[in-house]
Formats: sequence, structure tokens, C-alpha cells
Amino acid sequence: MDDVEKAILISFDESGAIDAALKSQAVSFCQQIKETPTVCCLCIEKLCFCRLVQVQFWCLQTLHELIRVKYALLSLQEKDFIRKSVFSMCCFEAIDDQNNNAVRILEGGPAFIKNKLAQVFVAFVYFEYPLIWSSVFVDFLPHLGKGAVVIDMFCRILNALDDELISLDFPRTSEEMGVAGRVKDAMRQQCITQIVAFWYDVVSMYWNSDPDLCSGLLDSMRRYISWIDIGLIVNDLFIPLLFQMILVDGGSDQLQGAAAGCVLAVVSKRMDHRSKLSILQSLQINRVFGLVTGDGDSELVSKVATLITGYAAEVLECYNWVNTDDAKGVSLELLNEVLPSVFYAMLNCELGTTFSIVQFLSCYVATMKNLCPLREKQLRHVHQILEVICAQIRYDPVYRDNLDMLDKIGREEEERMSEYRKDLFLLLRSVGRVAPDVTQIFIRNSLASSISSLSERNVEEVEASLSLMHALGESLSDEAIRTGSGLLHELVPNLLSTRFPCHSNRLVALVYLETITRYMKFVQENTRYVPMALAAFLDERGIHHPNFHVSRRASYLFMRAVKLLKAKLVPFIEKILQSLQDTVVRFTTMNHISNEFSGSEDGIHIFEAIGLLIGMEDLPLEKQSDYLSSMLTPLCHQVEALLINANVLNPEESPVKIANIQHIIMAINALSKGFSERLVTMSRPAIGVMFKKTLDILLQILDVFPKIEPLRNKVTSFIHRMVDTLGASVFPCLPKALGQLLAESEPKEMVGFLLLLNQLICKFNASMHHIVEEVFPAIASRIFRIVSTEELPLGDGTSSEEIRELQELQKTLYTFLHVIATHDLSSVFLSTKSRSYLDKIMHLLLHSACNHKDILVRKVCVQIFIRLIKDWCTRPYGEEKVPGFQRFIIDGFAMNCCFDSTLDKSFEFHDATTLILFGEIVLAQKVMYEKFGDDFLAHFVTKCFTSAHCPQDLASQYCQKLQGNDMKALRSFYQSHIENLRFQQNGSLVFR
Repeated sequence: MDDVEKAILISFDESGAIDAALKSQAVSFCQQIKETPTVCCLCIEKLCFCRLVQVQFWCLQTLHELIRVKYALLSLQEKDFIRKSVFSMCCFEAIDDQNNNAVRILEGGPAFIKNKLAQVFVAFVYFEYPLIWSSVFVDFLPHLGKGAVVIDMFCRILNALDDELISLDFPRTSEEMGVAGRVKDAMRQQCITQIVAFWYDVVSMYWNSDPDLCSGLLDSMRRYISWIDIGLIVNDLFIPLLFQMILVDGGSDQLQGAAAGCVLAVVSKRMDHRSKLSILQSLQINRVFGLVTGDGDSELVSKVATLITGYAAEVLECYNWVNTDDAKGVSLELLNEVLPSVFYAMLNCELGTTFSIVQFLSCYVATMKNLCPLREKQLRHVHQILEVICAQIRYDPVYRDNLDMLDKIGREEEERMSEYRKDLFLLLRSVGRVAPDVTQIFIRNSLASSISSLSERNVEEVEASLSLMHALGESLSDEAIRTGSGLLHELVPNLLSTRFPCHSNRLVALVYLETITRYMKFVQENTRYVPMALAAFLDERGIHHPNFHVSRRASYLFMRAVKLLKAKLVPFIEKILQSLQDTVVRFTTMNHISNEFSGSEDGIHIFEAIGLLIGMEDLPLEKQSDYLSSMLTPLCHQVEALLINANVLNPEESPVKIANIQHIIMAINALSKGFSERLVTMSRPAIGVMFKKTLDILLQILDVFPKIEPLRNKVTSFIHRMVDTLGASVFPCLPKALGQLLAESEPKEMVGFLLLLNQLICKFNASMHHIVEEVFPAIASRIFRIVSTEELPLGDGTSSEEIRELQELQKTLYTFLHVIATHDLSSVFLSTKSRSYLDKIMHLLLHSACNHKDILVRKVCVQIFIRLIKDWCTRPYGEEKVPGFQRFIIDGFAMNCCFDSTLDKSFEFHDATTLILFGEIVLAQKVMYEKFGDDFLAHFVTKCFTSAHCPQDLASQYCQKLQGNDMKALRSFYQSHIENLRFQQNGSLVFR
């Protein structure tokens, strides 16, 4: 063993016994050898005399790299030497006939060495066939008589040629596609007929005696059928031989499967659809139908099933493409013949990955639409399609416990199935439209079968049946559900009254609740079923289900049902509240919430449902007050108790108590959603008093826990709700509450605070003047300390949470200023306490109106300026309400925003949002002319027209348009003017 062989062995060592430094040294040494001029001779020599497979592999890999990467740099002698040596090895000839110790790689060598040798051979084909080495395949064919060793090698070469160059299963460059086309054309013209004849001779001679050899050969042949003349295979010799091999009793599964693969390649070959139909008809594929009833897990059954489904897909495609009635009739007959076996295979066999069950069935269902009314055969097919869908959507029982506990494995399986089912449910809806009666009967029978089973083992079957009914409901119109069309009048009541033995299972319980919710409009129309629907939500099937996930979801779905049924539930309110009493008590029991509901809004939907029920005017006032008091009083008492004891809480208790308060606020908030402002403030003010007292109690939280952000956010949310519920009654609470919220606000909280003010201003308009005037200076002071008057950075650093929060705050600030300006509150900016911030506000608005990257923000800023001009400026020559404002607008806003900013290339007239901004800019010019008259006109025309060396008549046209009443004409003219200025640089005008 020389140093080269030692180095190769060390570099390939994976045992870990070799020192890392030594291995690295060996790898470097091998790499250096690859760079030597004589490396090709070294590799051939080693392949001739060395029996170490590592050395053989390294030499073949090196030759392959040499040809693929450095072919153009090799001399003619080197190419000729490597070519002849590789050819001799592949043909089982010794390179050196004089040496009896010469190694023959094909003799007992492992498969991966032979495959690597085939790769080297194909590398030469890539560069040299047919222009240089034109006889490569013709030269090889005579050597095939040497027997199985050379035949096997030839098959490996054909496989490598397909993998490395021809097959479209791998991405190819345009150059590779061109070479592949050249190789295929040459083979078709020169040798493919002889190769096919060789395939036939070998298979017909050896399929009984050497099935492994024939299996490999057929696998190679399958790859080539897609691009050779189909007549070479579809003839009276080859097709009968293939079917003879497929159908032989007791034969090799591998050989039978390989033969089936060749027939599938014939079936799948692209060609004219009339010719394809003729071939499909001639195959008499029904001969293999019986084979799919064997062992569904065997490779043969899987291959035959794949053949049958592939055949069916091609027949269906032919049906959709042929034009004549005769051809359609033939294809439909073939389809009807094969479909029962296809459905059997879908239900019982493992199919090839290239076949999509959903895609095929969707195409077939689409075809059925043209066959209406459906014949008996098609109706049977619909039933079988539904069986396939039901089987495909069924969960694997292996995951039953994981799915019930919803551990990591269960969560992943549920997500996978949820995605997988989407297309199947789309298919179900298509089937439901084509054959609604058959679909509903199938679902009815499926549910009946599930109901009749007394075993808890049929969890997956029950879940699948319920899922089918839920998916069906999504395809039906509200009217169809309401009236109980078809069998729904029978299905829905049966479903409502059913208690499955496996109802304790999480998946079954969830899909059951989702399904009855989906059909709730039927209950709304047929009120006699209301008690049954309520029972399903309120008993152990729903809110009182032992599984927390089910109980939580049931609460939400019950709330949705209450929203829909509402007035229909008045007679049952007492019973509903009694049933929910234990659930409500859990919220009024200290320390319970933090253990089970922490950090989420789980369980809150129950309170929203109760609020919807007891907030109806159909209830007598006395009962309504009692019900509301029974809900609010315990919750408020708990808050008061927590607030009283807040100072003595130890560090371990504090998070628990704060979480309790959070959930109580959310519960009260949800409860209040059922009460309208009209009821609370006008028809039943006593109810309003109860909510007002509750608000007073909850506002105390801001005193006791001034710096707890989650609590402040929840209180803010409740104030939002009370603004909508109590209306003007909240006014006495606002000054103190707003002061407390503002005192500790961080940027993120400030956004919520401004949103609350926006809501108040939009609801109460000028009535908010005093309150806004009081808080505005503090708001301005706080914001200008943390937000720049320039635009915030939007580069790589914008991913940080802090920058994102500041951007959100700045955006909300613009909205806040816009709300103030557009609700007759602009005088707030001019108050004594706020006046000092006016200059900063104006410059912030101007900068943003001209430069902000968000076009909508720029539009808002322009609208603010328009409103301020209207509010603060009298008609021409009137007294200035805000000294200096008119000059600021004419010199700053008019020039920078209305002119310069529109010249920027980022101002894109093809963008719809930018066009809206441009409309506001043109309107601003109109308003400035109305308020400032010739003062504005003279300055603007000089800047925009005269200084730009525009013709005088253009300036005159602008003045005329501005003084007229046609805003559309003014806008069009000014846009045209700006676009023209962009194309030409005049005088001292600088374009950005």
C-alpha cells in the first residue's frame, strides 16, 4: 500500500480512531494529488490494480470531476486514454491484458462503485456524443452478449444518463436541456431501436431464470418510454410480454412491479389524445384489476394500484379533451370500467406519490357536472367518492391519546391533518353540489352508524362523520340551513339529541360543537329545538366538558349561538344562568383564575353570552337589575377586597392578585357588551347607575397600582367600553382617569391613551374641549420628549421593538391631531398652556406632509393644514387670528408641500394612494386662495411658473382654473404641469 492509498483510506475514515490533524493532512494530500498533471494516469492505474473500494471510489470521483470541470483543458491524448479505459472497464475488459493481476471493477464490485463508473461514462457522453464519440452505444451493444454483468452495467449507464442529463425530475440549465435534446435525437436516429430489441430479447429470455436482472432492465426501460417512439413498445410483442410478467402466478414481486411500471410509463406518455385513447383501449387493463385485492402493503399491489390510478387519470384526461361523441363514449366506458378498482385502491392500497387522489376525484366530479342528471353508475361512484373522502380524513388511531391530551405530537398531527383535509373538504363541497341527495344520505348513514356503535373505540370514525357534516354545512346557503332543505330537517335534530359514547374525547367533542353551531340557523327558524341546542352547549358535551380545551371553545361557540338566537332565549334565561352558575363562581373565587386561566381571555365569552342575554329589553327591569347585580356585585367586591389588601401583599401573592383583577375587569367588560347605550342611558337609567358605580370602583385600580401596565391597559379598555355604553355619563370620571393614565404612560401605552381620546372626541365632539385643553399640554410635552419632529429612522434598525413602538406612537399622534382639527377643537392648540408647543407641532406636520414615507400619513397632515387654514384665517386682508401662521403657510406649506414635494420622483402618480394625496394638495391650494387671495396667488405663481421659465399663458391658465369651481379641471391641469416640470429642468429650479 503506497502513500496515496494510505491517504485515501485515512481521509475516508469515519470510525473516529484517526487523529483529526492526521486526517486533515491526508485530505490536503489527496487534494494536492488531484491538481497534479498526471492524476488521470494515476487514477486509471489504481483502478487497474487496487482492490480497495475507497481507492476505487476516490479515483472514479476524481475522474468524474476532471471530465465535468476541466474537460476543455485535457489534451486529446488524455481524453482518449480515459475514454478507452473507462469503456473497457464498463465492458468487463482488462485495461492491461498483459497483467494477470489486473482488477475488473464489474467483477464482484459493490453497486456504488458501478454507479460511479456509470457516472464517469455518462460524463463523456455529455461532452462527446454524437459529435466526437458518435458510436458509443453502437460500440457497447456487441459486448452485451458477455452476460448479466455487462447487461447490468449497461442498465446502470442508461439510468445514470437519465439521472444526470435527461430526466426532468431535476432542475436543468438551458445548456443541459440543449445537450439532452441533442443526445435524445441522436439515440432515436442511431441506436434506440437496437436497444429496445435488446431489452425485449433479454427480458423474453431471462424473466423466468433471472428476474432480478430483468427487473433492473425494465426499470431502465421505463425511464426511456416517455421520449422514444411509442410503437417500439406498444406492439404485439412487448405489451403481451409485459402483461404476461405482471399476471404470472407466484412470480417475483419486483419483476411484476417493474413490468407494471413500464405499462404505466406507456399510459402516461404525452401524445395526441385520440392516439392515447386508442392505446388505452388496446391495453385491456381490466386484466390486472384482480391484483389490487391482494395484500395492500405489498410492493406489487402498490405498483399495480399506481398503474390503475394512473390509467384512470389518463382516461379522464382523454374524456375531457376528445371532441367526438364516439371518442367520449369510449373514454366514459373505460372510465366506468376502471373506477371501482380505483376506489378500492384509494381505500386499501398505498399509492405512488405522483398521484393525487383529490386532484383526480375533483376532475371527475367536475366531469359529472356535464352528465346531469347522473346515471345509476355515476351515483354509485359518488357514494364511493364519499367513502374515499371519509377514509382519507380519518385520524390514525395511533395518535388518539396524543390528540386527546394535545401534547407536542398531537398538536403536530392535528396541524398536519388540518392542512391535509382542506382539499378533501373542497372536494366534498363539490360532490355536495353535484349530488346533494346522495351526499346527505351518505352523511346521515355515516352518523347513524357512529351513533349505533356502543364502543368508545370508534373515535376516529365518529370524528370523521361529524367533520363531513360540518364541511357540508359550509357549502350550504343560510337559507338552505334555515329551512332544513333535503335531509337537514332530520340530520340536525338527530345531531342535537345525540350523546356519543366517545364524547369525552377532545376531537369528537370539539367537532360536535362546531357542527351544531354551523347549523344554528336551523334552530333559529325551528324554535322547538332550542332546548336541545342549549343542552348540548351547557351539559358535559360543552361548557361542562371535563377537557379544558373543549370547555373553553364551548364558551365561545355558546356566545355565538346566543348572539344569533338572543330573543328566542328569553324564556330560558333563568335556566341558563342556573346552569352557568358554577362557571361564574369560578371567576368570583379568589386565586382560581391564575391557576387555570392565566394570561388569556379564556372563559370571558361566558360573561359576554350572559350580558347578551340579560341586556335585552324583553326582560322586566326588576329581573334585569337582579341578574346584573348578581353578576357585578361579587366581581366588584373581589376587586375592592384586593385593593384594600394591596399594601400587605407579599411578592409571591402579588402576580396572582393582579392576574385576578385583570380577569375580573375583562369579565365585566365582556358582560357590558350586551347592554346598549339607549337602554342604559334612556329607557333604564338604573342599569346605567350600576355600571357607573362599577366604573368608579375599577378606576381605583389606577390609584393603587399606578405602574402595572397590564392593569392600566385593561382599565383603559373598560373605559372605551363605558364610553359606548354610558355615553355622556362618563364625563365626571374622565379628568381624573385621563390624568392617572397619562402620568405613567410609556410610548406603547401612550398609543392606547391617544386612541381613547380619539374615541371620546369622535363621540362627544366640542363637548370634549375643556378636557382636551387640560390634557393636551401634558400629552405634547411627553410626546415631544420621546418623538422627534423629524421622521423616525426606517433603515435596518427598524426591526427593534423600541423603534417600532415609536413609529406607532408617531402615526397615532398624527391621527390624534387630525381628530382634534376636524372636530372643531383646533383652538386647543392656541390655549395659553398649549401655545408653546404650536411651533413644534407645525414643523412636525410640515415635515411629515412633505417627506413621510407613508403616503396616508402625508395625506392626514395636509388635511390638518387645510382645516387649520379654514379655522384660523379670515378672508383676505382680515385680522390674523394666529400671527405668522399665514406667512408660514404661504412660504412653508405651499412651497414645500404643494410644490416641491410633488416634484420628488417618489411622488408616484400611478399609485392610487398618492393620487388621493395629490387631490388634497390641490384642495389646499384652493383653500389658500380663498383665504389669502392675491397674496398667496402672486407668491405661488412666481415660484411655480415664472421662476420655472414657464410661458405666461400657463400661469394665466392656472390662475383661471384656481379661481373657477371645477376642481377636477384644476387637479388635471396641475398634475400635467408637475409632470412636465419633471421632464425639463428650467432656470434655477432644482429637481430632486
